[in-house]
This record gives sequence, structure tokens and C-alpha cells, in this order.
Amino acid sequence: MQVTPHVYSVHIADTAAAHPGGSNIFFVGDPSEGMVIVDTGEHDREWTKQILEGYEILGRPRIDAIAITHNHSDHVGGLDRIFEVVQAPVRCHPKLVKRLDAVVGEENVVKLRAGERIRTGGGVFLNAIFTPGHEEAHVCYYLARDRVMLTGDTVLGASSTTVQDLADYMESLEKLSRYRVEVICPGHGPVVPKPRGSRLISWYIRHRNEREQQVLEALQKGIGDVGAMVKYIYPKNLNKGLRNAAARNVSAHLAKLVKENRVEVDVRPAVYKIKSG
Repeated sequence: MQVTPHVYSVHIADTAAAHPGGSNIFFVGDPSEGMVIVDTGEHDREWTKQILEGYEILGRPRIDAIAITHNHSDHVGGLDRIFEVVQAPVRCHPKLVKRLDAVVGEENVVKLRAGERIRTGGGVFLNAIFTPGHEEAHVCYYLARDRVMLTGDTVLGASSTTVQDLADYMESLEKLSRYRVEVICPGHGPVVPKPRGSRLISWYIRHRNEREQQVLEALQKGIGDVGAMVKYIYPKNLNKGLRNAAARNVSAHLAKLVKENRVEVDVRPAVYKIKSG
């Protein structure tokens, strides 16, 4: 359960195809002085049970904050049950405040500022880094003391992630790459220790750039339909449960290229081609 001197994990072995390697909830700080919980899992009694069992193992430490990475249900679904037990302020991106107000009450939700440091036990600070891309209101948290990046769904431990806005996402990865990181603590998949953890963010950047080149190559061959591009780019034995995610990723690359005025699209039906001139 202990990842680094100030980070502890609760691993949920869920079977979702989009979560290779399961899901993670993190406790950060010093169990004898105070901790922050990062995310609260699905609205599922078994998930909540496992998280609270982890809390008990740590000795029921004082919880100084519940820090949320983003608003997907597998990260905030268990908030009401976890809050009832730990009674800690919920810290989140400003765009999530109204949604979470309705869950735990307006007086219990405090919006984060970009770059804000959340303090907890053991002289530990978590830096809130606004990282749109996977989702508009996504936040990663950096623990300089242990050189740990808690990445939510921006960087995963066993797969690439789905992206809402690829241009924003690439900027977020570049932002994360400027921190001294040795260990990646992702929302899904295994924790990535050093030395691989120190290289994973740069690998993600390279991977996305390579995928963009594959999309451009498909377009150059006259393949302009998203479904056909998925078949061209991805392995033939791609897990059926990941095909929709692959299509969303290809669509994200195409949207970025259209935004950059490098590709044009005939909307009905959606067929893409390299923009001339």
C-alpha cells in the first residue's frame, strides 16, 4: 500500500476495459499528522468499502482535504460516502464547484487556484496543476517532497488515455514535463516507479506525436473516415472494448489538425483530407 514515504495507495481491481490494471485512490501526507485523499472512486459500495478499509489501516488519520482530479464518475462517484466519514473540505477545479456543491453542500467545497499548494501532515504540500485535455476541468497534483506526480487520467499506468481536446492535452503534458518527477501515481493502472516514472511523461508526448503522424499518413493514402483510420492505425487484434476509445483518440487528433488549419472535413458524412495550399 505504501508507494513513497508520503504516498499510500488503495488499489481497486475493477474490470472496466478502459481501465487496464484497475483503479487507484491515494492518501498523501503523514498518517500520524494529517493526510489528503486524492479522488473517491465510483459510486459503488465495494469501492467505498476498500477505500475506507485503507483509511482504517492507516489509523483513521485526520483528513485535511479531499482533492479531486476531475469530474468523471469513477473519480467523484464515491464522494458523498467518503465525505460522510472523513468530514474534510473538498478541493477541486473552479468549474466543478457547482456540481460538487450539490453532493456535499456548498460550505464544504473550496475551489482551487492554479498552482495553489495544499498543505497536510509531515510538512507535505501538494501543488495543484491545471491540466485540461482528458477533460476540461482536470487537475494533477505534484508532491515535490517525494518527486511524485499524481496524474488522474492525464497519464495512466498501463495504457494511453482518451482525450477531449488534444491541443490542450499536449500543452498539459509539456507543463508536467517541466517538473522533477520520479514516480507516477495514475488514476488507473499500476503505479510507475523510477526510473520508468521519470520517463513516462516524455514517452506520452512522443506517443501522441507518433499517432498524429499515423493519422496524417492515413490521410495521405486517402483514408478519410474515422472507422477506416482506426483499422489502418491500430492492431487487428485490438480489444473490442477499446475500439470506441481508439475512435475517440483518432477523432481528437483530427479535431486538432482541423483547428490548426492543416486538415479539412466534409461534414456530411465526416470525411477528412489534407488541406491543400
